Formats: sequence, C-alpha cells, structure tokens
Amino acid sequence: MDSTHEVFNQSTPLVDYNLFAGNRALQGALAFNAPTLDTTPLQTLGAQCGSAAMQTHARLANVHGPELHTHDRFGRRLDEVEFHPSYHALMGAATSAGLHGSPWAEGAEAHGHAHVRRAAGFMLFTELEPSILCPISMTYAVTPALRGNAAIYTDWGPGLTSRAYDPALRVWRGKPGLTMGMGMTEKQGGSDVRANTSQALPDGHDAWGRRFSVTGHKWFFSAPMCDAFLILAQTAGGLSCLFLPRVLPDGTRNAIQIQRLKDKVGNKANASSEVEFRGASAWLVGEDGRGIPQILEMGSMTRLDCALGTSGLMRQALCIALHHTAQRQAFGKPLIQQPLMRNVLADLALESEAATALALRLARAFDRADDAHERVMARLLTPVAKFWICKRGSAFAQEAMECLGGNGYVEEHGEGIMARIYREMPLNSIWEGAGNIMAIDLLRALRKADAAAALAHELAPARGAHAALDRLAAALPTRVEQMATETEARRLAQDVAMAVQAALLVQSAPAAVFSAFCDSRLGGDWGQTFGTLGAGTDFDSILQRAQPT
Repeated sequence: MDSTHEVFNQSTPLVDYNLFAGNRALQGALAFNAPTLDTTPLQTLGAQCGSAAMQTHARLANVHGPELHTHDRFGRRLDEVEFHPSYHALMGAATSAGLHGSPWAEGAEAHGHAHVRRAAGFMLFTELEPSILCPISMTYAVTPALRGNAAIYTDWGPGLTSRAYDPALRVWRGKPGLTMGMGMTEKQGGSDVRANTSQALPDGHDAWGRRFSVTGHKWFFSAPMCDAFLILAQTAGGLSCLFLPRVLPDGTRNAIQIQRLKDKVGNKANASSEVEFRGASAWLVGEDGRGIPQILEMGSMTRLDCALGTSGLMRQALCIALHHTAQRQAFGKPLIQQPLMRNVLADLALESEAATALALRLARAFDRADDAHERVMARLLTPVAKFWICKRGSAFAQEAMECLGGNGYVEEHGEGIMARIYREMPLNSIWEGAGNIMAIDLLRALRKADAAAALAHELAPARGAHAALDRLAAALPTRVEQMATETEARRLAQDVAMAVQAALLVQSAPAAVFSAFCDSRLGGDWGQTFGTLGAGTDFDSILQRAQPT
C-alpha cells in the first residue's frame, strides 16, 4: 500500500544559526550608537543562543515550570522553588555573558559602551528565552542602588558582578555568584507603591547599618530564589528601601514565607510568587523615607530591559516568519513571493528595526550619564520606549504567528517558540509600569527644564530628510510645552517615539527602510494593521535586510 503520510512542503526548524550575524538592524544600531564596540562577544553569544541545544533548554524550562515546596517532609518550613535543570543551564549562560552585572564590573565604564554592549546581548538572549531573564534584569537594576549602603555594597558587589552562577540558598560569603530581586507591589496598591502597608520596625544596628524587622507581604515577588531583594516598607521616616537577604549572615533562613506561585499567561520558566514577611530581617539602603526616588532610579533600568526584551522578541518572531514563508509553498510559489505576504513581512521588518533602533539609543543614554543632553534623553526616552515598543509587541506577535498559519498556533511547532513569544509579549507592557503609568511618567519628564529643547536637538540630524517627519518634528515642541493634562499623554508618547525612531533610522538604516517607515507611520500611506504599506515600497531591499541568515 502506498504511504499517505509523506511529509513535504513543511519548513525546516530554524536552529543552529547565529542570531547576531544575521541581524543587520542590530548591527546598524550598534555601529551608530557604539562605533568602537568590539562585537566579538556578541557573535559568540549569537551562535550560542541560536543553537539547537539551547533552544531545547528553553523549551524544557517552560514545559517543566518551577515547583514550590513550602515544607520539607518533616513539616518544617522550606520555602524553596525547584527548577528544571534546563532553567539553570539558561541562567548559567546568561550570567556567563554578563547580562546581569557587566556594566557595574570594575573597569567596565572605562572601556565605554558597557550598557549598549549589555543591551545587545540582552536582546539576543531574549530571542532564545525571555522569562529566565527576570532575575537577570533585576540584578542589573538593583546593584547600583546598593551603593546607598556602602557596607552591603562592599560585601555583595563582587558577587553581583561575577559571571559565575550558583543557585544554592546559602550565605553570601561562600558563593561565587549572586543574584538579586525586588519586592515592591502589594495587593492593595499595585503601581501605587505609596499605599504599601508592610511595616519595618527598628531592630538594632550592626556592620550593615540600621537593621529592621519587617512584617507584611508582597503581591508580586518575582524570582524568589534570588539571594537577596530590595523591598519597600514603611519605617518611621516613611516608605523606605530595605535590603532583605534570603539567608542571613549567620547562615539561618530569613523569615520569608512563599505563599504560592503565580499561574501567569506566559513567562512560565520564571517563578513569580506571593510572599509574607514574618519578622524578616532587613537593612536600610539609602535615606530613611526616601524609598520612592530609589525605586524610580531602579525602575528606569528595568524599563529599559522591557523595551530591549520586546525588541528581541519582535526580531525572533520576524525571523521565524521569514524562515517559514521562504520554504512554504502556496498557490504555486513560496509564500514570501506572494505580494500580500511580502507586504506583511516588510511591515513587520520595519517595526522590528525601529524598535531595535530606539531601544539601543536609550541604552546609549545610560552609558553617557555624565552628559547633560543624555541625562535628559534617558529621562524622556525611558517611558517613551517602554510605552511604544511594548505596546506594539502583542499585535506584532499575532501577525507573525499568522504568517505560519495553523502551525503557528500549535505549541509543539518550532520548539514552541512562537507560542512562547505570543504569551510573553503582554508582560513587558504590563510589568514595571503599564501604559498609563509610562504616559504620565513622560509628562513628568517633560516638565523638567530643557526637555523640549533636548527633543528638538535629538531630531535635528533628520531635518529635511522626509517631509512628514519635518512636520511632526516642528509640531512636537509646542505640543510638549502645552501638554498640561494627561488626556492626550498616550498620543504624545506615541508620536515622540515614532519621531525619534525615524530620526534614528535615517542615520543607521538604508534609505528604503527609512522612507517606508516615514511614508507609513508618519505620512499616512498605511492602514490600521500590518501589511498595508504603499505599493511604492522597496519590498526587496527591506526583506533582504531582514533575513535571519
């Protein structure tokens, strides 16, 4: 009997390729923002993240998610989360690449581009597996805040910048590498951390300074197996930032009880928990009652990572769509040769490159904190990039998934990468401040002196390059100066984002990319969904540039 199950006209797996070598958009953004950067480590990381072996680790870490063990077999409190070995393999790879602390390592700033280098690596790793990067991102954000307590920073700083990974819960002195998390939100407050009710009572003074006993809870406490956390709690002086280790200096476990793990839409490999503090020991970091300013400083870095992460997810979704449509035949020719599919893919490529350009520009601002213009741009672009790039992510993932047809909606197809991307996309938009918070934060930034002038200076290199961009750039200063209410803050964030993206693309991307971006996003030659670029678009150039290999 003839077989009825010959498999043909199916795409091959997109594995064992170098994520960096084929990413011309990322390379262009790096050449613009960090022209002297040695990209050899990124080539190495790109090959590792594109390997079949690492993709298997990513799949297994999500299929076999974290498991909470509140008690041991004798009934004693344990409060540990068990992870699949693949989770630890991924964490080891991320820390080995320095994605958690390389900008803070001794001598990093002297070499320049430390944040841009780390940002590019973070994007590449996100293409492989985003959810394990939560503790990586938090470690990156909280490490400089520890300088508010010199004694703790002296003890913990070397371990937090070490490229070793040690998941064991034990005292910090004996560990080659350390990770940290944050505990800010409570069930009654969410983004309004001023509503926090956790109480911190004085409990003496020791080598790490003022010690407190903390009683309360945290509604979102991601990566609870980190070695320590920065938390917010009410002291006599008001809401304060405290350092709370999982294992105390004497080797005993701190009084942190993990109540349950969150069953999230995506982000499955990462353990997000609810915890209670029952007289947990913590030490003051910074000034008493000044927790909010410290949290805002840390939040700017995690928000950068949200923009970087979404940009990385966009790139991976685009690569999968391009790879599939180049091989899949329909109606007599490959899908990628079908006019409407070419429009969709080119439109996605524009969005992906624009996101990459904006995210890396923001990272550059962190590298130049001693420059007045860069400080203003960091304050402006952090909420703008977080808002706009992350908002675009979910629609982007859905369209890329549609390029695969029914296969795209199947968990096992392509190691489940597209399904993971689709579930992950809303997270970066929601966590670390949802859209409204970002829009309001932009208004706060615009009220600072010289914000409008700094934005005009940023857009100046693109003056005369495209009529639609010139019109938008000319209107923005007045809109910035007259923006007195929140009602139109989202629209302003959107327009600032696209104006800056266009100004960056004219300096870092080919003319075909810049022109199509401005014609569609700024000039009105576009519909209300992806795949509605004008007929005059240079589809060949855009698609050739976007190819993963």
